Amino acid sequence: MRLNVYLQRAGIGSRREAERMVAEGRVFVNGIVAQPTTPVDDDDKVTWDGKSVAPDLAATPRLFLLHKPIDVLVTNRDHKNRPTVFELPALNAPGLPRLMAVGRLDVNSEGLLVLSTDGPLAQAMMHPDTAMRRIYRVRVRGRFTEQQIANLAKGVVVDGIQYRGAEFVEEAEKGGRTNSWYRVVLTEGKNREIRKLVQHYGGMVNRLIRVQYGPFKLDKIESGALLEVPQKIVSLLVHNLRAQGALK
Repeated sequence: MRLNVYLQRAGIGSRREAERMVAEGRVFVNGIVAQPTTPVDDDDKVTWDGKSVAPDLAATPRLFLLHKPIDVLVTNRDHKNRPTVFELPALNAPGLPRLMAVGRLDVNSEGLLVLSTDGPLAQAMMHPDTAMRRIYRVRVRGRFTEQQIANLAKGVVVDGIQYRGAEFVEEAEKGGRTNSWYRVVLTEGKNREIRKLVQHYGGMVNRLIRVQYGPFKLDKIESGALLEVPQKIVSLLVHNLRAQGALK
């Protein structure tokens, strides 16, 4: 088994995060510092930061909902020492398990961020094939025409990148003479997708709030607060993803 897959299944982090930990010399296999190409068998002893890890030791998947504030990054470490979500007080409470983000919100965006203890579950929730709906409230400087909204719904190409259909519905609250509020629904969520789609038609996003990811809603979670998803709801999600073939 590939080492990064082994570490992901042990709940250490995503495959990319696992590769970074290996490169930093934090992972040992049978007492020897691991390399990215080190193979792992079931009877090998693997340690991470001095702790034994194995897929069968991974905790039962848990999910948490965070109301991400604006001006914090969704990353474990930032080379510029900018604040990250993992430095928030709510994510440093005693007894909290190691968590990884399900997708991203850019530094200028706010709202619902789902976090998981389980790498494969997080990957399944992010995968385009599962088509989990991401719903946002977006304030735009400018206003789309009906034809532009129709084009967005069919999918457009921006700077050579194909974007799936995105649903833009203007809210009753018009936002003033220069700004408009839209309810936006995505099923893929490429990097800064909404901002790029809006810019493509000459507008500019000046506020972006994610209010839903799959079945999970922001509701009244306060900014910076963390809420755990009930285990029965996580179990149902896992069951459904397995039924789709998105999770083994």
